[in-house]
Amino acid sequence: MTSVIVLQVDDNFTYLHPCGDGRAFVVDPGDAPTVLEALRRHDLTLTAVLVTHHHWDHVAGAADLRAETHCELIGVDRSLIPASNRTVAEDDVLTLGQTTARVMATPGHTRTSVCYYFPPQGSAHGIVYTGDTLFIGGCGRLLEEDAPTMWHSLQRLMALPGDTLVYCGHDYTLENCEFAVSVDPTNRRFRERLAEVQKAVEYHRLTVPSTIARERAMNIFLQANNPQFQAALGMPGVDPAGVFAELRRRKDLFG
Repeated sequence: MTSVIVLQVDDNFTYLHPCGDGRAFVVDPGDAPTVLEALRRHDLTLTAVLVTHHHWDHVAGAADLRAETHCELIGVDRSLIPASNRTVAEDDVLTLGQTTARVMATPGHTRTSVCYYFPPQGSAHGIVYTGDTLFIGGCGRLLEEDAPTMWHSLQRLMALPGDTLVYCGHDYTLENCEFAVSVDPTNRRFRERLAEVQKAVEYHRLTVPSTIARERAMNIFLQANNPQFQAALGMPGVDPAGVFAELRRRKDLFG
């Protein structure tokens, strides 16, 4: 089966995921023409649109794609995404061609944010589409929920198998790595990861996918329960959700 096709418009990622027999679904289509052109280029028929949350940069192309291709539009809140055929919630299971996804409710960035987890098939790794919940090296802003809620959602994602491929909603990777080094400049892993990402950017290479294991080790927001990192931050013994809240506050000011 063909690999995930990454479509990038500015810093937004949209994913076209072939699911067998010349069909594909798309995740978070911010721009319909980009998706339609990719479908033509890869000779694929669109069977479904999956939306992780209701923000315009993730759904702007969804209604047009449904109208053009007669695919199913799967959303998270019909009041906010009225073109949806149906909505999904925690533990719903989707069968899309030859693939199956489990819906994970991950509130934090928005109240109804979800991630789509596709378990391993054969020799292929599992995949999780994380929208604006988990970024490579970062996480989404807390726009509709609080820090403990987002921290809990991130911990649920970190419980997935370590080799799960992470495909997120935006390319904020360089800024996230710069932020990590600014907070803890003595952290060798953060410095090495920044150098790696700088080289990828220089050579115009994609920064997705990452893996759950890599994010556990190198995503600064996921270090909030690490005693050594808490000490480096000057917050020894503080509840991890509180450490996470402080990191998110600093990142909001950073950029």
